[in-house]
Amino acid sequence: MKTPLKSILFLFLFAFSLQSCQDNDDVAAPADVQINSFVWRGLNEVYLWQADVPNLADNRFASENDFNSFLRGYSKPEDLFEDLLYKPESKYPNGDAVDRFSWIVDDYTVLEQELSGITKNNGVDFRLSLVASGSNDVVGYVRYIIPNSDASTKAIKRGDLFTSVNGTKLTVSNYQALLLNQDSYTLNLADYNGSTFVLNGKSVALTKTVLEENPIFINKVITSGSHKIGYLMYNGFYDEYDDKLNQAFGELKAQGATDLVLDLRYNGGGAISSAAKLASMITGQFDTQIFSKMTFNAKQMAGMSAADLEDLNVRFVQNLNSLNMTTVYVITTASTASASELIINGLKPYINVVQIGETTTGKNVGSFTVYDSETLTKKNVNPNHKYAMQPLVLKITNSVNFGDYTQGLQPTYQKYESVSTYGVLGDASEPLLNLAISKITGTTSKTIQTTSEPDRPYFTDSKIINGLNHGMYLKTAPKGF
Repeated sequence: MKTPLKSILFLFLFAFSLQSCQDNDDVAAPADVQINSFVWRGLNEVYLWQADVPNLADNRFASENDFNSFLRGYSKPEDLFEDLLYKPESKYPNGDAVDRFSWIVDDYTVLEQELSGITKNNGVDFRLSLVASGSNDVVGYVRYIIPNSDASTKAIKRGDLFTSVNGTKLTVSNYQALLLNQDSYTLNLADYNGSTFVLNGKSVALTKTVLEENPIFINKVITSGSHKIGYLMYNGFYDEYDDKLNQAFGELKAQGATDLVLDLRYNGGGAISSAAKLASMITGQFDTQIFSKMTFNAKQMAGMSAADLEDLNVRFVQNLNSLNMTTVYVITTASTASASELIINGLKPYINVVQIGETTTGKNVGSFTVYDSETLTKKNVNPNHKYAMQPLVLKITNSVNFGDYTQGLQPTYQKYESVSTYGVLGDASEPLLNLAISKITGTTSKTIQTTSEPDRPYFTDSKIINGLNHGMYLKTAPKGF
């Protein structure tokens, strides 16, 4: 069996012929292009769209000197990385981008923490929106406050608005400098007067700490008539919390939950393995059947044996606290992405999935962390730097091979969140949850009617700003690599 990642030994510093790469693994990359060499060869080997990027072709360079000369044309590895992506959003900002989600970091320790839900964070989870279509000004909506954070001790809550930071108006150009690059800042709160946002004189000083967010934000049973409705608000697929998630389902099961509302409205994704486990906890009657299927670039797929290809099937997991649901109600917004979308798409061939809220992000591709080593894993990683990449390496479908949802998954019942009627998360009267309850019980929704359009055009949110990019990832490469 060919092991494609081990072929990096032959690509490490290869003799760039038109035919094939030779074994040059005993030759080290020149010190001045060491990181850039890692970026190129990592993407050349595993990037999902490697065949679509001319500069990543195996026969792109006639000699090692040509290769090194190309690498020396980039003073920053980040610039090389961006230029090697296939139609990245930075260059195709008007909806024509293909790769919207690959990224690179200069410290893989921070990346590893982010993938586990650990960030430098003050505890305010927020959405940023443009104040109007085409405007450069930005308004922030507080979505929830993370427990045990600095914000949890301050006078700030869900539904609060802010338009300035440290007295400077938020714009599409400065929001990162104001919200990301400072450990401490003051949010200047605002009110909406029906036509515009006006500062109200209130402000909240916040300080970031290293914060680990428990993704199980709310887990409860709501009794409505003969229905015992399990409600789980789950905000990230962090596999370190899989056991706690299983315990949460054990609690729902012990309370006799007859129905389930899964709230993924602010969940940007995470580990594929956690998604498979969550799907198994929701159901339980499909043990070991295929939940989803992964495919990689042509170079990787060509080298896989039948056994390797079988390992690309993600299966339902046995021996978990499962509810055996035949219908699940899933709450979504524009921030629902990746592994959250995988839950919806992966379950649809098996049970009735009723989606309530907004159209999701549309991310049907995933990644794993690529390190600077011969195998592109952390084993024997280059000690001279800490760069790592999180490039898109796989596409994922459900068991019946459907995975075409790059425009997002459309809700069964559309209702946009409106900051004017946000409500209390987990309360039966909160608009989106109340709509789900009404569909379960067959009663009329008692919520205040929200608008048929979102408050303002979505721009980004705090999870993305803090490094929790819309993720769907494998912790390690599949066996065939």
